[in-house]
Amino acid sequence: MLAIIVHGGAGSSKALTPEEQEIARKVVRKAAEAGYLVLGKGGKAIDAVVEAVRIMEDDPIFNAGTGSALTINGEVEMDASLMTMEGHFGAVGAIKDVKNPILVAQKVMGETDHLLLVGEGAIKFARYMKFEKYSPITKRQQEKLTQFKEKGESQYFPKLQKYLNYGTVGAVAFDRHQQVAVANSSGGIRGKLPGRVGDSALLGAGVYASVLGAVTATGHGECITKLFLSKITVDMMEIHDAQTTIELALKEAKKIGCACGAIGIDTKGNIGFGKTTEYMAWAYVRDNALVSF
Repeated sequence: MLAIIVHGGAGSSKALTPEEQEIARKVVRKAAEAGYLVLGKGGKAIDAVVEAVRIMEDDPIFNAGTGSALTINGEVEMDASLMTMEGHFGAVGAIKDVKNPILVAQKVMGETDHLLLVGEGAIKFARYMKFEKYSPITKRQQEKLTQFKEKGESQYFPKLQKYLNYGTVGAVAFDRHQQVAVANSSGGIRGKLPGRVGDSALLGAGVYASVLGAVTATGHGECITKLFLSKITVDMMEIHDAQTTIELALKEAKKIGCACGAIGIDTKGNIGFGKTTEYMAWAYVRDNALVSF
C-alpha cells in the first residue's frame, strides 16, 4: 500500500473567490499526484512530502512560499518543517528571501545538529546551502495587506477572525516500507508582527510523526501550538485509526474555538482529515486512486 494526503490550508471560505478555490483544488491534486509518483518509484515518504509541499509553495494561490501572506510591515516571513517516524526533524522560522522554505528545513534536518533555525540565522544558513535570494512577495498579497489595514482587521481581535485566511500547506505520506513522514510550510497570518513564529515550525504543534503515524495541522497557529495539536492526535493513534483520531482531536479544538484543520496517516496506512473551519483544500492518493474535496 502507498498513500499520500495533502492540504492547502484551513480558513475562511471568504478568503478565496470561487475561481481561486478551483485553482486550489487543481494544485492540491497536482501535489498529491506528484508526491505519489515519488512513492511509486520507490521513494521514501519524506521525499514524497517534500515534493508535494514544494509544488504548493511554488503556486501563488497558497499562503506558503511564493504568495505568502505579508507581515504588518509588508514583508514575507515563512515557517516550514518536516519530520519522520524515526524522530528526525528540521525546521525554519521567520525566514525571508528564499523560494522554498521546506527545502531549507530539509537541509536543517539533514546537514545540521539542530532542529530549528530562525530569522537571520536561517537566511544565512540558506545562503551557505546555496539557496539563491528570491522574493516571494506577490501583488495579490500586497493588495490583501492594504485591504487588511483599511478594514482594521487583525488576528488580535477575535470578532474579526472570520475574515482571515490561515493557509498553511502540508503533506503526509506512507511508503512501501510502511514508513510515514510529514511536512508543512506557511507564510503565517496576514498582518502578523515581524518575528512571529507559528505552529508550522514547531515540533508537536504543526507537525508530528512517530511509530504510530504522522499528522500536520493548519489554522490559527497560536491555538494549535497551545493544544500541541499534531502530537496529541498522533498519540491517539495507539488506540484509534487516523480518521477517528483527527475527529476526536478537532472536537476538542472546536470546544475552545480553535480554527484549524488536520490531515494524517497512521502506520497501517489509514488516512484521516478534518477541519473546524469553513474551508480546507485537500486531496489524497492511495493505491493509485485520487480523491479530493
